[in-house]
Amino acid sequence: MAESKLLDGKVALVTGAGRGVGREIALLLAQQGAKVVVNDLGGSGGGEGQDDAPANEVIAAIRAAGGEAAANSDSVANMKAAQGMINQAVDTFGRIDIVVNNAGILRDSIFHKMTEEDWDLVVSVHLKGSFNVARAAATHFREQQSGRMIHMTSTSGLIGNFGQANYAAAKLGIVGLSRSIALDMARYNVTSNAIAPFAWSRLIGTIPTTTDAERIRVERMKRMTPAKVAPLVAALSSDRAQHVTGQVFAVRSDEVFLFSQSRPARGLGRSDGWTAEAILDHALPAFGPALTPLERSADVFCWDPY
Repeated sequence: MAESKLLDGKVALVTGAGRGVGREIALLLAQQGAKVVVNDLGGSGGGEGQDDAPANEVIAAIRAAGGEAAANSDSVANMKAAQGMINQAVDTFGRIDIVVNNAGILRDSIFHKMTEEDWDLVVSVHLKGSFNVARAAATHFREQQSGRMIHMTSTSGLIGNFGQANYAAAKLGIVGLSRSIALDMARYNVTSNAIAPFAWSRLIGTIPTTTDAERIRVERMKRMTPAKVAPLVAALSSDRAQHVTGQVFAVRSDEVFLFSQSRPARGLGRSDGWTAEAILDHALPAFGPALTPLERSADVFCWDPY
């Protein structure tokens, strides 16, 4: 009798699955028994161009290992295309159980030089793309009374980074999206969680290395392989993770983190109300020890990965 696998009978859609983190997620989900729709536009890191080869290479690898998979090369930024991805999963494999919103691009620029195009393209792929795919899946999840949504966020949004206002805003928006989905879809046994992956990829390869600190950071990132992210995705995709929803995780090599979420840190009341002067004289000094420092991701995660 064949050994039962964690995701036997499940069907997954993984976006941006032709390379890097997405590729490793698709491979592991298939290894764990899921049938996988591998979506990848095949464009550059900045979103230009299209190429079917990356998705087809992942399909070939899954099939060579005895799994089942189908390729999709459409853009998540297009609502109709996102609906088509879900339809493809249902038409090809009979259902859809797991959505992994991983597709993304980078258009880094220091804020005062960032263009409208840089902003719109990044937000469209990351945030709107995550909405498009999740919304397309939600109807099926509601009907079958089950489903898993996993969205990729980033410490660029959760903590901060230089030159990534577009990316950080989109990635923090995904946290709000995931949390809202978790609340709205809980009655249908649908879970929604976000993961901030630390992993070397072609997108991370765009980080500048003009200073010693930047070079050290990049060398540290190179040791964090995309394959390390996939096990958490597989775990959250399983039936055993039904109780885990609305959460934010991070994976950093062999470390797994659960992030806190925004809650009041300090509070003050004043019976006669606040004036601007009273806030400056009393509230802000009282809040001082609890103010969040202006830090980057590298400042918070400053140790070598486990």
